[in-house]
Amino acid sequence: SAFSSFWNGPTGPRTVHFWAPVMKWGLVIAGASDFARPAEQLSLSQNAALVATGTIWTRWSMIIKPKNMMLASVNCLLATVGSIQLARIF
Repeated sequence: SAFSSFWNGPTGPRTVHFWAPVMKWGLVIAGASDFARPAEQLSLSQNAALVATGTIWTRWSMIIKPKNMMLASVNCLLATVGSIQLARIF
């Protein structure tokens, strides 16, 4: 069944390949919640780190075996959120 395939798969919930991206969504949500803050209160270094981390790990998630599309998506959004915040800062 589809559920069994997901559950026992190489990126299923019984592996770190599932839980790492799930936990990283917290960073995306925290970064997005800062959209309501004035740009003067945002941290340049923190948002630059989000962009760098998101970009590096998006690429890495395509190289590792098994490919982890959930990890790629969360890191791509992390880089996007950081980029938007950097644009607001500048």
